[in-house]
Amino acid sequence: MGGIDMETQKTGRPAPGRPPKQWYGELAGVAATALALGLGELVAAATGGPSAPLVVVGGVAVDAAPTPVKEFAVAVFYTYDKLALQAGIVLVLAVFAAFIGVLAMRRLWYGLAGVAVFGTIGVLASATRPSATWAYPLPTVAGALAAAGLLVLLRRALPRRAAVSAQDLGDDTGPDTDVAAQGTHTPVQGASSPSSKAGISVLDGAGRPPGRRRFLALAVGAIGAAAVAVPGGRRLWAQRVAAARAAVVLPPPSSPAPPLPAKVSVGVPGVEPFVTRTADFYRIDTALTVPQMEPKDWRLRIHGRVKRPLTLTYEQLLARPMVERYITLACVSNEVGGELVGNARWLGVPIKDLLDEVEPDDRADQVVSRSVDGYTAGTPTAALRDGRDALLAVGMNGEPLPVEHGFPVRMVVPGLYGYVSATKWLTELELSRFADFSAYWVRRDYAALAPVKTQSRIDTPAAGKRLEPGLVMVAGVAWAQHRGVSAVDVRVDDGPWQRAQLAAVPSVDTWRQWSWPWQATPGEHRLQVRATDNTGLVQTGKVHKPLPDGATGRHTIKVTVD
Repeated sequence: MGGIDMETQKTGRPAPGRPPKQWYGELAGVAATALALGLGELVAAATGGPSAPLVVVGGVAVDAAPTPVKEFAVAVFYTYDKLALQAGIVLVLAVFAAFIGVLAMRRLWYGLAGVAVFGTIGVLASATRPSATWAYPLPTVAGALAAAGLLVLLRRALPRRAAVSAQDLGDDTGPDTDVAAQGTHTPVQGASSPSSKAGISVLDGAGRPPGRRRFLALAVGAIGAAAVAVPGGRRLWAQRVAAARAAVVLPPPSSPAPPLPAKVSVGVPGVEPFVTRTADFYRIDTALTVPQMEPKDWRLRIHGRVKRPLTLTYEQLLARPMVERYITLACVSNEVGGELVGNARWLGVPIKDLLDEVEPDDRADQVVSRSVDGYTAGTPTAALRDGRDALLAVGMNGEPLPVEHGFPVRMVVPGLYGYVSATKWLTELELSRFADFSAYWVRRDYAALAPVKTQSRIDTPAAGKRLEPGLVMVAGVAWAQHRGVSAVDVRVDDGPWQRAQLAAVPSVDTWRQWSWPWQATPGEHRLQVRATDNTGLVQTGKVHKPLPDGATGRHTIKVTVD
């Protein structure tokens, strides 16, 4: 009978000590948690975006996630893996928040203890983040206090038991329950009006006790405020950084990028452009939210096994001679035929020059780069001093680095997968040894050395496309950074390999477009591509997943001609 227990049916009152049957507790917990997150984001706008409770706890979750989980996230959600992770964290948090709310409606101190546990987790997470300052715990503390206060108010507005009888429609100061959930009760004729007794409430125009109305107003108001505060707090911090980025004037390069060859493109629609638009450039990293750093706060510390440690400000870095180059970057998580690869025009300071200044120890075979969020990558020192255009990049495609791609400063090293060479939001370079330190992904079973493998991809026609018989241009891109691509071959239905035409390139550090004319005949066909690099190495047909040092195999698609 509407969820009323036997004692309620007999006495008109719920059994003492039992929680209400309605969803008040769940809503209270979710509202209190939402308020905590919203206030935390607003406070974090002053203490630093990375100090927001959701960000610090999410960062710990990312670091603690096993490698297979991270690989699954990238494989399933691709470049939306961070959004999916945040959604998952919010969902889990909502479940626990509802549980805490139920506890709070049963016994207030139960709920407050739950808030204290969550607050402690947040404080510990914020205090242990690599970029933490003394102010990092403040957003979590402020949010926890707000959540506790809201739980107290909600419980007072809607206590957990109701006294409803023929003469008593609701006690707004004592235990209370939704009248509508207990059935319809008519006051005894001649009884005094409910409103005439102290502590006895009347129904509002919608048939709800005022206690419930206050409860809903507080809960919904808190959730609404959080819905505004969470994006609002992040926007405040992001706007400061965006304004600082807009004020940056990049110096002209002392060594400009060579002019692009006239035939850098094969001219086939559907092929990835030689220069990837900044908005389309892939982003894969461990940052749950994009780190936001103003140039005035940026410092680069070069230390470790060096004779002369060096610290640079952003202004000092911009004052150094700049090099501009077209360089293709690739992610180790890229599957064969995948899109986690892109080519851009980068502007930056040669890392070799900086290393020459600090004079590394001869035994320092690794340069450990650290991001503002604590991410680490280990790059072979030799690869940074062998003459390749390894840069501390400040510009991308003619503009200051986008925040999503590492503003103010990131590393760009041709020929190595990004997880060992392309640290974004860079703040530190430490000369070390591979025997002494394992970087972030190396500790998670990836290889310490990760040269980019020779790869090729069919961009057009698209897999599964239905084509008309006749001439079809098969085209795509191939890459073998710092070795260069010397040939691309295509075959149909396991037939003989056919040599494709290659576009021109400005250097061996970029990908290369290719095309091949195919006289398509009716039926289902299987197209496959392979590349050969300038060392004579032919792309292997052996299929292997990205772990531990990059995927292998040949991109293969199926099309139908009719």
